[in-house]
Amino acid sequence: MALHLKDRDRRAAIGATVGALVLVASVSGCSSTAGQEPPCFPPAYSLSPTEAKPGQSVTVSAPDAACNPRYGQNARIQVSVTDAAGAEVVNTTSAMNDAGGFTYTFVVPARTAVGAAAVTAMPYNIDWCDDTGRNNRVAGAGDAQAVRVSCVMPVKPLTITH
Repeated sequence: MALHLKDRDRRAAIGATVGALVLVASVSGCSSTAGQEPPCFPPAYSLSPTEAKPGQSVTVSAPDAACNPRYGQNARIQVSVTDAAGAEVVNTTSAMNDAGGFTYTFVVPARTAVGAAAVTAMPYNIDWCDDTGRNNRVAGAGDAQAVRVSCVMPVKPLTITH
């Protein structure tokens, strides 16, 4: 996503990304094949609230995955927020459990531009979308494999107001 997009273009790009995620999730390629572990992607995350002013707190959270992603006991989630002007105003990591569940709260920085911001939350330092088609989080686990479905960056909209 280009950093110089206007609000309307940014909203359209975010909408297209969300639509692509829904489409990918509905494709039959998500099913497992005999003898393989089904694909296990990061659980969907949410924001609360979805509209905030600079200085207000926003919580990003996700439940445990319904599958077994095996992130490990030291797993981290990387959370970033890009404001309407294209500036990355938050970029940090926080604790995430082995099943992908997490809760992270941040305060919207004073310098955050008013308008549509984009919030991403992805497992940190884990290539969960390995282009070899194997589940690289399960090293040494025998034949456990996951079929690669999508490498689309998950994005949630956050409206920044005055």
